[in-house]
Amino acid sequence: MGWDKTVLLVDDDADFVEMNRALLTENGYTVRVAFNGKQCLDEVERKRPDLIILDMVMESPNDGFDVSRELRNSEITRTIPLVMITSVNDSIPFRLEPDHTWLPVDALLEKPVDPQLLLAMVNKALGREP
Repeated sequence: MGWDKTVLLVDDDADFVEMNRALLTENGYTVRVAFNGKQCLDEVERKRPDLIILDMVMESPNDGFDVSRELRNSEITRTIPLVMITSVNDSIPFRLEPDHTWLPVDALLEKPVDPQLLLAMVNKALGREP
């Protein structure tokens, strides 16, 4: 029996997308994918997912920031759990954390992402018992 929850996985790294699509699918999730911010917003408009995993930097350094703020500013999408993935904390002199204004996400995970940590975070955000 499936879990009947849909995760939208958004990243410009095809290998990352395929690895995590397989992990989530094997654990009962329906996974849709997008490879940039515009595709993400198009997918959300087409069919609202239960959770979004969003890369911070894709076509532009601001892609993930812009998409997260757009999702949070919409009545339709503001309550969708949003997990951001990034490797940017390794390259800047300060540490990014979720923030209601600048980085309005529920969680921030560092790349490379431990698959079991990602799965645990998705399960917790969607209320699935381990």
